[in-house]
Amino acid sequence: PSAQTTWYLLHKPAGVLTSRRDPRGRPTVFALVPDAPGLTYVGRLDYLTEGALLLTTDGTAAHRLTHPSHEVPRTYSAYVRGDVIGAAQALRRGLMLEDGPVHVAEVAHERISRGLSRLDVTLTEGRNREVRRICEALGLEVDRLVRVRFGPIELGRLPKGAFRPLSARELALLSALS
Repeated sequence: PSAQTTWYLLHKPAGVLTSRRDPRGRPTVFALVPDAPGLTYVGRLDYLTEGALLLTTDGTAAHRLTHPSHEVPRTYSAYVRGDVIGAAQALRRGLMLEDGPVHVAEVAHERISRGLSRLDVTLTEGRNREVRRICEALGLEVDRLVRVRFGPIELGRLPKGAFRPLSARELALLSALS
């Protein structure tokens, strides 16, 4: 990433499209950040998924960060109902979805309350709705899905719908990836 480019971290809320515009008039991520010529998102989040979404004017870097060959890790916290312990074990052993095997870098889980658990999954590929499809295949019902990290960039305490520019340190970490 060069100094002449714009980089934002947005906490994308659920119910907002990762798209430039929507023919049906639904809100998009671009309504939540200042416009800049050439601004694009780095890796989509589906309509119901919230969390860390990078936006940049550096299209080359955006492509590099999302291309499967670069294996940039993305961490998701899925708040789920069901047998999270068995699901985590099955995921560590390996899981096949209709579009091929799932390659998980890390899996962790924590009980939140009676009947609700958090399943943390780190993937290095960005397949369409992959975490939701993993949970479905493992018999888990997803209440909420949040991307908490994209590569070295952490969502942290950024409020839903808020954005911030990336720090010089974060830009250096991103540069080191590509």
